[in-house]
Amino acid sequence: MARPLLPLNALRAFESAARNLNFSRAADELSVTPGAVSQQIRLLEDIVGGPLFKREAKGLQLTDLGRGAVPLLREGFERLMDASSLLREPPKKKQVSISVTPSFAAKWLMPRMDDFHAAHPEIEVWISADLEPAVLGEGGADLAVRYGPGDYPGHVVERLMTETVLPVIAPSLMAGDKPIRTPADLAGHTLLHDMSNDGDPSRPDWAMWLKARRVKHSDPRKGSRFNQSSMLIEAAAAGRGVALAKRTLAQADLASGRLVAPFPDGSEAVGFAYHVVLPRDRPPSPSATAFVAWLKAQAVHHDNQMGQL
Repeated sequence: MARPLLPLNALRAFESAARNLNFSRAADELSVTPGAVSQQIRLLEDIVGGPLFKREAKGLQLTDLGRGAVPLLREGFERLMDASSLLREPPKKKQVSISVTPSFAAKWLMPRMDDFHAAHPEIEVWISADLEPAVLGEGGADLAVRYGPGDYPGHVVERLMTETVLPVIAPSLMAGDKPIRTPADLAGHTLLHDMSNDGDPSRPDWAMWLKARRVKHSDPRKGSRFNQSSMLIEAAAAGRGVALAKRTLAQADLASGRLVAPFPDGSEAVGFAYHVVLPRDRPPSPSATAFVAWLKAQAVHHDNQMGQL
């Protein structure tokens, strides 16, 4: 069981009197009479069963009992004052917390965040990048962006962007001893595999992609494997092989020229998509609403860029 707290007014009177070693100065500080301070001290002494002060020729002094309690009591009141100030003052910045997967955060969201901060300097964004199911609502994130089929029971779900996969390579692989110009040219190159566990049954692997184009490969399952899409894209940009990548995540590198898509008909649509996920049991905060609106605008801009590539 919790220990009972001594009367707060008596503790406050004692702390002030102990700090000033004078009942009159304590009374002035607390805006009460010296008699009221004396009364509170006597009440406290009756409860604890011993004197807290002793009067000597040089003035008021603390007893051992009183002296031992003062540092903890002073710290306690300082923390109470800090808490009171925090409760009185509204947060200096509005906040929104979002949960996203690491690859989406690294390759799509983070490169765009300067735009959000410029449009909403008053909102502080907390980003949690993880693969676990998002915990939303009290004690969790305000919203999440997830790649999947869109069935998230108990949540409000809005589709953000669709996805396609396509081969991507470093520009250096377009030339050299074994230039990549047609799908048949892949036979002489290392294939990079995206093994991120997104559970999308419609996403083709290299064997499926090559078979659909009637391209023979000695072993389309050989090559480096990556459990994060962002790592796959970075390996391709470094010239380590040909990646069958999610186009949404590779888009920035395609636009900058770090990657190229060697085949004009290489893209294949998949069934999964990116979704904004919100808690159903409480309305989004104004900050969360602003962030979702910004995400949707960025998704439209993204789709327009995709059409130009």
